[in-house]
Amino acid sequence: MMRIRALLLAGLIALVPLTDAAAQSRGRDRDRDDDRREQPRGYPGQGLRDAPRSAPRADPGDIARRVQSGRPGRMLGVQQRGGDYVVRWEYPGGRVSDIQVDGQSGRVRGDD
Repeated sequence: MMRIRALLLAGLIALVPLTDAAAQSRGRDRDRDDDRREQPRGYPGQGLRDAPRSAPRADPGDIARRVQSGRPGRMLGVQQRGGDYVVRWEYPGGRVSDIQVDGQSGRVRGDD
């Protein structure tokens, strides 16, 4: 009688990990099916039109040249802040200023 109990207990212990793995697998399949259902149906190529486009970025070298043109002094550095650039500029006489430049168009916005 003890041997039968031991064998039954061992069999149950061996089955528990298998049922847990099967349940996890079903959960993953269900999540994958939910993701498919959430996507709206449309015509082919619709996703390309609606996808967010990243605007062309201005080149830091071009930005430095734009800030330099017609401005006395020297550039100390260029940093990117958010979507814009900030050019640190030293004017003759030692005054240092941060010049804001639009990150997409490269247009100089002004001094700080």
